[in-house]
Amino acid sequence: MDYVFELEESKFEWDTDKALSNYRKHGVTFEVAAEVFFDPFHVVGDASANQEQRDFAIGYCFEEDLLIVIHIERSQRIRIISARPVTPRERSMYEKGQSSF
Repeated sequence: MDYVFELEESKFEWDTDKALSNYRKHGVTFEVAAEVFFDPFHVVGDASANQEQRDFAIGYCFEEDLLIVIHIERSQRIRIISARPVTPRERSMYEKGQSSF
């Protein structure tokens, strides 16, 4: 089932089962993941896989954890696919402002 979440006048959506699975695996809720998009220095790039267009966003949530969020944009909403803490390589990308692996 899809869930719609609004944060600072932006709309996010996700599958509730996927959100629970993501939390169990990575310890990150999708509500917290949505905060990454409000980091003024967040980095966005292509994360496409299996011929499906996906993007990533790397940025800090309000609690100052650096996260990577895989998402797609749909009908004026950001659909969150997954979220987790960054790897050292992803942290370096954020620090350098790079948008490709």
